[in-house]
Amino acid sequence: MKKTRYTEEQIAFALKQAETGNRVEKVCRKMGISEATFYNWKKKFGGMGVTELRRLRQLEEENQRLKRLVAPNAFTSEFRTLVISLVRDKYPDFGPTFACEKLRELHELALSAETLRKWMVEEGLWRERRRKTARIYQRRQRRPCYGELIQIDGSPHDWFEERGPRCTLIVFIDDATSALMALRFAPSETTRAYMETLRDYLDKYGRPLALYSDRHSIFRVNNPEREGELTQFTRAIKTLGIEPIHANSPQAKGRVERANQTLQDRLVKELRLRNISDIETANLWLSEFVKDYNSRFASIPRENGNAHREILHSPEELNYILSYQSPRVLSKNLTFQYKTSAYQIRSEGQVYRLRHAIVTVCENFNGEITVLHESRSLGYEKYVDGPEPIPLDDEKSVHERVDNARFGLRSKYYVKPAADHPWMTRRTQSKDDVKPPTLPRKKVGPDTTLD
Repeated sequence: MKKTRYTEEQIAFALKQAETGNRVEKVCRKMGISEATFYNWKKKFGGMGVTELRRLRQLEEENQRLKRLVAPNAFTSEFRTLVISLVRDKYPDFGPTFACEKLRELHELALSAETLRKWMVEEGLWRERRRKTARIYQRRQRRPCYGELIQIDGSPHDWFEERGPRCTLIVFIDDATSALMALRFAPSETTRAYMETLRDYLDKYGRPLALYSDRHSIFRVNNPEREGELTQFTRAIKTLGIEPIHANSPQAKGRVERANQTLQDRLVKELRLRNISDIETANLWLSEFVKDYNSRFASIPRENGNAHREILHSPEELNYILSYQSPRVLSKNLTFQYKTSAYQIRSEGQVYRLRHAIVTVCENFNGEITVLHESRSLGYEKYVDGPEPIPLDDEKSVHERVDNARFGLRSKYYVKPAADHPWMTRRTQSKDDVKPPTLPRKKVGPDTTLD
């Protein structure tokens, strides 16, 4: 067991100081330890006296000595051969920890991840990785309460390993616990993908205090000439009373970035084991994966309680909020134009006051349009229908369209031309068989000059 420079008396003293009302930050500063070390002590030794703490550490040391003595003879050679053959055949690109979990779950073979790691290294199935010297960033402490700050991001990746088109995984993760709150596959990282994921989140948990995202154009207007304007997604969450926060670097929202790295390893392999290769099937199964992931990796928040708030809007109002909204000014004839079509308001009652009124056009993700004026829906009729506008692409949607085009080319069935096909005969014809064309000979006379 790794020795520590802190005695049992010092550990018990630190825990007692926190129990008597001293702030954890002050105790850690006085002891010269990190808060992570303090909470590890609290989880392991909380409520123990000096005698009990010393006895527990002695038992741990004895247990480690026994393990070192028994470990070489704990498994038979037949058991090791079976484990290695399964790893080589079914889990060749799995890490030791993940492979150990699958051996226990699917094959009922129990062994530690460290034992499996040693066997895989000896068999050449796992190579120790050298850690690069990472740039040091100032660490931001987790939020103390569950539901206060939710980090969101999109992770484009070949999730189906060429069994299906590339897509993007929308990830919502709690800052206090690193628990996955919502996952959703989408063709690309778009406003619609985030709004649909947010709707699933709101229905399950309620409203968080804040959403922490990057500075993509989905969340922030980056044009200096349009400073102060809100994107569709930011307008929606502000209407719901959720504060948007934008990170200045990927490292600032490192918890969701680290979760993306884990998901690109584990989730890809889980999809492969279940032979899932399309977005619809994957989205139906993701709730099962989230439950298993959180049971393994989610941590306990520093403070008890839930910071989520109830939703103050009706389901119908929520549908309007989580849609594309555009303001329009009615003409004196109560008409307006939206995209390439013209609309006529057909409303009962006093319509004179609607002249030159500002209305809000709400378009849901199915293309259905609702016209609102002072929170009241207005009837309308489309009387000029123009061609559909060409959608504008941003950097991420362009990559998604190109990747899908490449996948479509790979999936097409090509017929190889026959040997006597004109293409093949022209390609294989010898140069010696090709005779130059015969040109008419020019007669040369005394008055003729040669060029």
